Amino acid sequence: MSLSDFSDSFADSGLEEVEMKPVKLEPPGFGGSVMRHVQNHNTQQLQKSTSLSRVQECEEERSSNAPSSGRSGMSMLDQGQSPSDDTGLSSTSHLCPAPICRQFWKAGNYNDGTKANISIQNGNNYLHVHPMFLHSNATSHKWAFGALAELLDNAVDEVQNGATFVNVDKTINPRDGSAALLIQDDGGGMEPEGMRRCMSFGFSDKKEKTAIGRYGNGFKTSTMRLGADVIVFSCHLKDGVMTQSIGLLSYTFLMRMGYDRIVVPMVDYKLNASTGTMEVFHCHDKEHFKSNLSMLMQWSPYSSEADLLQQFEDIGSHGTKVIIYNLWCNDSGNVELDFDSDPEDIRINGDKRKVDTLPAWKSTNEQHIANRLQYSLRAYLSILYLRMPENFSIILRGQIVEHHNIADELKFIEYILYRPQIGGFIEGQVVTTIGFLKEAPLLNIHGFNVYHKNRLILPFWPVVSYADSRGRGVVGVLEANFIEPIHNKQDFERTSLFQKLEVRLKEMTWEYWDYHCGLIGYLPKKKPRVSAATSDSMANHIKGQPFILNQTSYGPSRSRSKLGSLKQKMTEVAETTRSHADEGGSMMVDDWATHDIQPIEVPGDEVGEEEATNLVQERNKLRAQCLEYEKSEKELNEKLSCLMTELEEAQAEYARLLDEAKSFA
Repeated sequence: MSLSDFSDSFADSGLEEVEMKPVKLEPPGFGGSVMRHVQNHNTQQLQKSTSLSRVQECEEERSSNAPSSGRSGMSMLDQGQSPSDDTGLSSTSHLCPAPICRQFWKAGNYNDGTKANISIQNGNNYLHVHPMFLHSNATSHKWAFGALAELLDNAVDEVQNGATFVNVDKTINPRDGSAALLIQDDGGGMEPEGMRRCMSFGFSDKKEKTAIGRYGNGFKTSTMRLGADVIVFSCHLKDGVMTQSIGLLSYTFLMRMGYDRIVVPMVDYKLNASTGTMEVFHCHDKEHFKSNLSMLMQWSPYSSEADLLQQFEDIGSHGTKVIIYNLWCNDSGNVELDFDSDPEDIRINGDKRKVDTLPAWKSTNEQHIANRLQYSLRAYLSILYLRMPENFSIILRGQIVEHHNIADELKFIEYILYRPQIGGFIEGQVVTTIGFLKEAPLLNIHGFNVYHKNRLILPFWPVVSYADSRGRGVVGVLEANFIEPIHNKQDFERTSLFQKLEVRLKEMTWEYWDYHCGLIGYLPKKKPRVSAATSDSMANHIKGQPFILNQTSYGPSRSRSKLGSLKQKMTEVAETTRSHADEGGSMMVDDWATHDIQPIEVPGDEVGEEEATNLVQERNKLRAQCLEYEKSEKELNEKLSCLMTELEEAQAEYARLLDEAKSFA
């Protein structure tokens, strides 16, 4: 992103020249709190220079033309624009200030009968990004929490640069006292050029394979989805050189001023280590700095340079603070983010959904995290990452968010290995943890929580539409790094690999339900079958339904550790069978469990004869144990039923005797 010289338009605007003096402070990197002493004369002159707003000019002189000097004074988001050749750019269009609608889904409608004046001169072909693109680009986020998660991803990616926390909280816009959203981390921060890349489209420095962000678009889409305006403060320290940068991305500013392209006011400071002062970063001339600073003081929540610099006080020597203000409202006219209902949470206003279930089960369903995450940011953030980075915390409204592993809430757990194939080549592998929710069958909830590179993409994804409760309460957790998420990280690209995964997860749900629903009180649809193949033939042929060992329902707890490696081997054998059944990688047909699978030859280098024989023998032993446990359970249930009958008879007899005693009395 290039910065255009603003000297001509600054002179035309009548702004007085102000002598810029260094700002004295105690360097954060050398201990102590930041103390800044800003010259009052400078502040008064800069405020005076901006007393006449462009909005008033356009309202008073509607037919007047916008300045045509062609120099912007702000950071231009025109890709490829040369700072020395900007004569072809008109800084504003003939559009007069348009009213800014406070409702996000209507804020992109500006139809006043006029059109933006986009001029291309000197034969230069540039891609001009209109401000309305900020809004249309942000509509990729249908859900406010999904947009907010993008900003947390940026903080988590800063763990490699020393970040230990990200703080999400409410703050106040000093201009009008309205609520604003604060996201702050103590990562490495951004140097001036890094700030400009952050404000641009498509630039990303995240080359690490583990980085969540990759497209260079998340900051713009997420901030503009949450509010009309955002100001960023970033402090960066490298090789003893500390810089402070401020950038403003304001939809309100761009639309009210009638700009026909995106411009971003930015200013930079640099620490003079010898004098201990923060001075203007001399990568741009003074006129450019003054014009940008005047725009920041006019359109940001902070009306003076002192107020702007004060925002670095709690950042220290490195870190980034993002403040989103003029937050969007919902269709009812209320601010979409609710800071008042819970002082330790941020909620989506009016989005607490009704649960259609039996009255006795209603409270249990409403309080489950699968429903709360839709409107509670604390609930959503608790499961946003499969594993929390070590020594890193998410702080929401002053309280640390407790990490929640959904797999810990399951019972009768199984682990199923899946290796998708395309063209005979394995594209990856994933182990799915699947089981019943502990509250099943009371919960009307099911689905898979699919993560990508540790980040939740699809929470409680319902891959099946069950009838007769088939699949009720079945929940899974998996990390699918072999498929790619879409830009808003709320879904995956609909590739063939994704479609194969969807089919396989549907099969898993029905398989698991059919063989385990009896454990939660339903009539089992199928019972586990033992393969007709003998132990000798199993070495080369596997026939029948694969038997996946269960973590908690088969065998006493003392045998679980001993069976851990065996469980993995069994799942690999089962998936190898499916892989060879379909060379193209497609899944079995939906009713495959009701028919015998034809013998499949397993290559000897994958499963040796001795190993396969041992696996079959061990499986038969466990199967026998399982049958014994089922028989014991049946006998205990029968005894319990008899005891309950005797108890009811005794209670009836007691009631009868009590009635007789009362009659005699």
